[in-house]
Amino acid sequence: MTFLVRPRPSAPGASQYSRRALLTGGFALAAGAALPLAGAGRAQAAAVPDIIGCATWGARAASEAVAILGNRPERIIVHHTATANVTDYSRQRAYALAKAIQTYHMDAQGWIDTGQHFTISRGAFVLEGRHHSLAELRAGTRQVRAAHCVGQNTLSIGIENEGTYTSLTPPAAQFSALADLCAHICAQYGLPASEIYGHRDFNATSCPGDRLYALLPTLRKEVATRLGASSQEVGPEQEPEPEHVRNPVWDLVDRTTQEQASAFPEYLPARLLP
Repeated sequence: MTFLVRPRPSAPGASQYSRRALLTGGFALAAGAALPLAGAGRAQAAAVPDIIGCATWGARAASEAVAILGNRPERIIVHHTATANVTDYSRQRAYALAKAIQTYHMDAQGWIDTGQHFTISRGAFVLEGRHHSLAELRAGTRQVRAAHCVGQNTLSIGIENEGTYTSLTPPAAQFSALADLCAHICAQYGLPASEIYGHRDFNATSCPGDRLYALLPTLRKEVATRLGASSQEVGPEQEPEPEHVRNPVWDLVDRTTQEQASAFPEYLPARLLP
């Protein structure tokens, strides 16, 4: 199976790899704490989103020490979870999602913790994914090494958005929460809005889905507005890239379960989510 990948030329270090180990990646949040925005050289302060931390949603401890890198991230990478587009927008659903993803990443993937730094539920709850991601975001000088995008795990912040956005767009509240989170990350780390990408810009995958990927220019503009940045900092428009094949996560589920993917409404194995 072949997937078309068109990395944006402005992305330093972008390269094409085989698709990610088994899915799309991670999830996150931290309980309504105020995150300081002061810091030399940072972008104009954006509104601080409520982020639910690992302890609040009931995360397990990482299986080994999470690596904290001395560098700031260079970009943000947007994902979708390739899960069902549920209409349960509750906090309880968001917590269940975060727990299911961590269980899958640790027990099935063999990773030390949730793969991504942050997750946004369809109900617009923002959660911390990998431990210490929120604390490092607060400080704005270092980042946690993650497992959300091959070749970019030491250079980028990964954000998972609950849902499958190949033919549908995210709920408005979820997209707004994504813009708020991206703006806050940009403000904390001194990133321009132009450094927001989709997973497919770096790896051979359909993530974050055609519809969400097509919204990235709008996302950059909204983030720039929140930062008070000029239009020149937003970056070029992107044409949506058509998907010629089904989302690769279904092939991976087939391969690991030896069952038809249609038996699974989501990429997560049965019983991990209600």
